[in-house]
Amino acid sequence: MKRALPRPLRVAAGTLVVGYLGTCLMLLALQSRLVFFPTREIEATPADAGLPYEDVSFTAADGTRLHGWWVPAPGARGTVLFFHGNAGNVSHRLHSLRSFHDLGMSTFIFDYRGYGRSEGAPSEEGTYRDAEGAWRWLTEERKVPPGEIVFFGRSLGGAVAAWLAGRHPPRALILESTFTSVPELGAELYPWLPVRLLARIRYDTLRLLPGVKCPVLVVHSPEDEVIPFRHGRRLYEAAPAPKEFLEIRGTHNTGFATTGAAYEEGILRFLERYAPGRPSR
Repeated sequence: MKRALPRPLRVAAGTLVVGYLGTCLMLLALQSRLVFFPTREIEATPADAGLPYEDVSFTAADGTRLHGWWVPAPGARGTVLFFHGNAGNVSHRLHSLRSFHDLGMSTFIFDYRGYGRSEGAPSEEGTYRDAEGAWRWLTEERKVPPGEIVFFGRSLGGAVAAWLAGRHPPRALILESTFTSVPELGAELYPWLPVRLLARIRYDTLRLLPGVKCPVLVVHSPEDEVIPFRHGRRLYEAAPAPKEFLEIRGTHNTGFATTGAAYEEGILRFLERYAPGRPSR
């Protein structure tokens, strides 16, 4: 006959179970707050980086009003549609706008719903609708030919860019410091929780990539402390040819700046090979 656990042990075990289940419920309920970190204040503009720009107001595919910047480059070789990461807003990407401008690319960067001056609240489906709206503004309002457009996605933005590339093939796709999927990254960060079962936000970049029909550049740093280097390697392996891998150095949020000239040279080589383009408007 089995002996029952002493009451103190039963109470302790019950407390642990209740605490664990409570943590799971919190993860289920608060996923958006764990994934999206928008800020509203626009802290600077491209003019602060010496760049001419145009404030743009446009609508997402579901009618949500969004905000972005059109940053032209004289005699541009093409146009970058820029998908930023999960934190901040467009005003925190001036260094990248400067880099693309120096590489001879015009750039359209926009804020997802709930970020900066864009209306609404962020969600996975919402960012996809926002991406559709940005594509329509660029191709229908700005009249930029799809064959001149390069999608650039950093971190979470890489998943959004890959999603859009599967529906509207661009000239090329660049994924920088991007994860394979939210559930996989979450399971690595919280191995004691059933993240894959609880995840409602997925951003499955790994699944999306094989459906992309354009050249792909994957950029990642072995020193990335947020999204491990192996995520970048797996994305590269999943991408269809032609494809290239650019290894940079530095942390998740500073790798492009830390790598400096080698970063810009690597992107330029890729653009010259696969996206020479024509002068954009």
